[in-house]
Amino acid sequence: MNDRTYDDPPADGRLLPWTGDGGKPCYVLGDGTGYVSRLADQIESVQLGMAGELIDHAAELLTEHRLTDRELHYLARQLATSLREVKRVAESRGARLPAPDPE
Repeated sequence: MNDRTYDDPPADGRLLPWTGDGGKPCYVLGDGTGYVSRLADQIESVQLGMAGELIDHAAELLTEHRLTDRELHYLARQLATSLREVKRVAESRGARLPAPDPE
């Protein structure tokens, strides 16, 4: 397994959906077909699915229930965590898009 943390992202590295020591980003080097890349794809899929479910749950809670401060705080923390994960997925996928053709 070749996932590592870097201060500056490697040009040919893929941002992984997890962090390393101290919350530093992890990258994998390779052609995108190895074990770590496949694991990252699976984790990203789970994260995106859970984000969708959390959004639906939050919408339901906010329209149907009167939330206590504690419940609202917990919901906000879960939404922030999910948003952070989805942002990481978007950054990772965006970095892997081919450069636009200037023509």
